[in-house]
Amino acid sequence: MATLAVLAELKDGAARKITFEMLAEARRLSDASGGGTVGLIALGALGPGESDRLAHQGADHIYHVEGEALSGYAAEAYAEGVKVALDRARPDTLFIGATSQGKDLAPRVSARLRVGLASDCTEFAFHNGDLTARRPIFAGKAFGRVAWNAARPRIATVRPNTFTPLEPDTSRKAKVENVPIGPVKARARVVGFERSEGEMLDLTEANIIVSGGRAMQGPENFELLRRLCKVLGATLGASRAAVDAGWIDHSHQVGQTGKVVNPTVYFAVGISGAIQHLAGMSSSRTIVAINKDRDAPIFKIASYGIVGDLYQVVPLLTEEFERALKE
Repeated sequence: MATLAVLAELKDGAARKITFEMLAEARRLSDASGGGTVGLIALGALGPGESDRLAHQGADHIYHVEGEALSGYAAEAYAEGVKVALDRARPDTLFIGATSQGKDLAPRVSARLRVGLASDCTEFAFHNGDLTARRPIFAGKAFGRVAWNAARPRIATVRPNTFTPLEPDTSRKAKVENVPIGPVKARARVVGFERSEGEMLDLTEANIIVSGGRAMQGPENFELLRRLCKVLGATLGASRAAVDAGWIDHSHQVGQTGKVVNPTVYFAVGISGAIQHLAGMSSSRTIVAINKDRDAPIFKIASYGIVGDLYQVVPLLTEEFERALKE
């Protein structure tokens, strides 16, 4: 039997989508091992009814760590919170989301516990009773299968949008255990957050992404893509070339030096397809490329390609999608 734990990623006391994706995979692995348990670690305040929601999505036991040190994200305090919870839970494996926060936190936890970390995993399986993980290597051009040594817990960061959350089971209950944490002397702290692009989903959580590249030619032309995003309920992305030119904020950058995304649909608008960009989006389920250069590398991985002027194609697509969605 396997005992697994998931570190919940919370926003304003509510679990983010990646949490439910990890719970689904942990539940599957637990059941496949012959009936293990799935624990969930929640750091900081939980909103009303959130414990029940997490139980309905697959958690058997919730370790709720609260303390003044966890009032806002600080890597050192959160790492200590995870350690305190793991001392109680004693899982074989811990899943952490491969989000901006998770990528900051997971290495700290791994180093503090002196255990192995597999990053950006997209698949898990048991082989002869031992857990292995599949993860992209060489900028996404290949995949490697990795295993951990005997040190426990195994730690893995999980790529968002890889696993499908379970259908909520309202009959499922979870034991909630409050775990106190004392003062933590943190050398750095987060003093605030700045919201960008209104209410758009984070790139790593988005099901549809519309990204613009060098061919956008300036910040004003990204309004074409914002209008398409509004119609589709999509999130706006960009290539490194557009970000380096100062046309759009770095928070929108997709690629090896930006965010790795895994949406259902990815629109690459005026993006040639440099390997650094492909490393961040090539695992998208459907890729739609729009480029006037029919020899652009992006067409080699595209599910659908449109050779044409984006300034003519994008407005037409926006109009057609708007009409179709109204019908």
